Amino acid sequence: QVQVVESGGGLVQPGGSLRLSCAASGFAVDDYAIGWFRQAPGKEREGVLCLGSSNGNRYEADSVKGRFTATRDIAKNTVYLEMHSLKPEDTAVYYCAAEWRLLFNGVCLPEGFGSWGQGTQVTVSS
Repeated sequence: QVQVVESGGGLVQPGGSLRLSCAASGFAVDDYAIGWFRQAPGKEREGVLCLGSSNGNRYEADSVKGRFTATRDIAKNTVYLEMHSLKPEDTAVYYCAAEWRLLFNGVCLPEGFGSWGQGTQVTVSS
């Protein structure tokens, strides 16, 4: 059974950093596309950083370019989202999602993913 579990959220001051983890079970993270999404109160869920099922294929939202990075740790079967220079507008519930053989061409939509974690809250506030 394909499962993903997020962890690492919390409260951080503006300008700070945080690392989220997406632990996978039931599949290998290098065989699947992994997407990081976020949803703020009253807003739609949006793709933040998505890694395609082929090496080099990825999507990155303009709002996080230069600040967020996503990496696969094959040995730990985990995907990380490193977030730096955090802003109050980054406050949201962050979700990890997985889907087999999915590539991105300028967009990363939640409806493309079938397996989701429960989410982890990230709050950026002084």
